[in-house]
Amino acid sequence: MPQIEWVGTPNFRYGRNGLQPLAIVNHITAGYYPGCLDWMQHPGSQASAHYLVLRNGRILQLVKDENTAWHAGIVNKPDWNLYDGTNPNYYTIGIEHEGMPGDELTEAQYQSTLWLHKQLITKYPAFTVDSRHIIGHYRIDSINRPNCPGAKFPWAELFADLKGEHDVDHLVIYADGDVGAALLLSFKLKCPMVHKAFAENIQAKHKHWVGVQGTNGNRNYYYAGSDRIETAKLGL
Repeated sequence: MPQIEWVGTPNFRYGRNGLQPLAIVNHITAGYYPGCLDWMQHPGSQASAHYLVLRNGRILQLVKDENTAWHAGIVNKPDWNLYDGTNPNYYTIGIEHEGMPGDELTEAQYQSTLWLHKQLITKYPAFTVDSRHIIGHYRIDSINRPNCPGAKFPWAELFADLKGEHDVDHLVIYADGDVGAALLLSFKLKCPMVHKAFAENIQAKHKHWVGVQGTNGNRNYYYAGSDRIETAKLGL
């Protein structure tokens, strides 16, 4: 389980001007650690976020949730229907992700930001899992921040995982070397099983693919490829 490390910054305002957080704003730092952290901790930058998720999966917290971070205060041709004409910093939580706009999140980084989103959604019931309450910075400033957090930010995957669409009920097992082992696992988890060659030709939305190579003497399953199997393990 990820841990949140407090690092702090002088760049914030106490309180939220009487408002409560209504949305999460995702960002990309357009730089790498430690420079991106140094920037948000430098008083002259006048910039910060509540959290910074590094490419190695570390989660750093710079501003407490109940205080105002300076991450989305400039509004320029917004495309966000929760914007009410006031400073969005007062009613948003800002999450920065280490990297450049053209970068994909690393697996560790994705799992950490997914975990962090879940923690915040639990804390703030107003954070409905939809495109109104979990947004990118570009929705607030489409002119100066059109690539924040960038075209490769995994929106579809994030929303699917937050909605539980990648849980055991959405698993598909495919055989990769041992059809019998895959069949046994599919029976145990009560989910479909297909052959690897068939699976490779299918694009199944909201499905979580797990490749099975075989079993060992303790009837533990070997997995194939780079599929995420954490949810499958819950059923083993």
